[in-house]
Amino acid sequence: MIRFECDYSEGAHEKIMQRLMKTNYEQTVGYSEDPYCASAREKIKAACDCPDAAVHFLVGGTQANATVIGSILRPHQGVLSAASGHINVHETGAIEALGHKVLGLPHKDGKISAQQVRDYVAAHYADGSFEHIVQPGMVYISHPTEMGTLYTLQELTELSQACRELNLPLFVDGARLGYGLAAGEVTLRDMARLADVFYIGGTKCGALFGEAVVITAKALQKDFRYHIKQRGGMLAKGRLLGLQFDTLFTDGLYEKITGNAARQALRIRAAFEKKGVKMHFDSPTNQQFPELTQAQMDALSRDFSFTYWEKAEGEYHAVRFCTSWATKDESVDQLIAAIEKL
Repeated sequence: MIRFECDYSEGAHEKIMQRLMKTNYEQTVGYSEDPYCASAREKIKAACDCPDAAVHFLVGGTQANATVIGSILRPHQGVLSAASGHINVHETGAIEALGHKVLGLPHKDGKISAQQVRDYVAAHYADGSFEHIVQPGMVYISHPTEMGTLYTLQELTELSQACRELNLPLFVDGARLGYGLAAGEVTLRDMARLADVFYIGGTKCGALFGEAVVITAKALQKDFRYHIKQRGGMLAKGRLLGLQFDTLFTDGLYEKITGNAARQALRIRAAFEKKGVKMHFDSPTNQQFPELTQAQMDALSRDFSFTYWEKAEGEYHAVRFCTSWATKDESVDQLIAAIEKL
């Protein structure tokens, strides 16, 4: 069975494993105050061209989302998100468990717009009983989205401008950011310039585990480590996180391996389209969503695993094929051969 259902099936890049083994018996201070974390922070800040950013390392995406959002919102506030946003549909109410409401917005292929944010805020304060309603306190997006789509530089710029005009921090979930950077026009420097907080995903992009939270807004940097600790995110062996990101941000490794995922995904997409299969979303990233009949799904599922997404029109079903930093040419070759036989 060749697995295409997610981008975290494999362990970690061999260079990370080699460094973990080489440094295994070293003694360092804990809680991410070690030399490896310090080095990784500097490399990330340099890549972002943001020397004044604060960089923190957490174990996973849900933990990063909950910690960042919990650190920003006041008790009476909620977070604006696409209704399809990860925090709204795939985190078991983690944000609501903090006491904050996710304010879902209609979306277009996973994306929300600057005008939607402006309209929501205007409607909130136009209501005579606005003090009885959860106040929008920040904006959350993911890049790529749950559908593998990407914000254009113009869309992200407009959204950032709207958030700053309305004094709403903009937070970007970057669990798959590496794949977005490889496939789109938005760069890491653009992200640092336009978002108030974002994180660089490691778990899905070559690390054993870990996300690097980058806080560019000075006002949001204060006391963030208190929030990490309070939410169970301060890893005692913090050097395990720092060492991984230090490796990923050495000699362009992060860009190189995430670029592989995008390349392999587009090979899969091209094979489906050559066969006349319609794509459910126009995704340029490592997630591809062909619309298949039940018979086609059954045929492919004999040798390949993939994710059922949702019912499409007529007899068709949207499914997801997901590549990763470690997807091999031969695995995609076998899938393409199977697609050609459908």
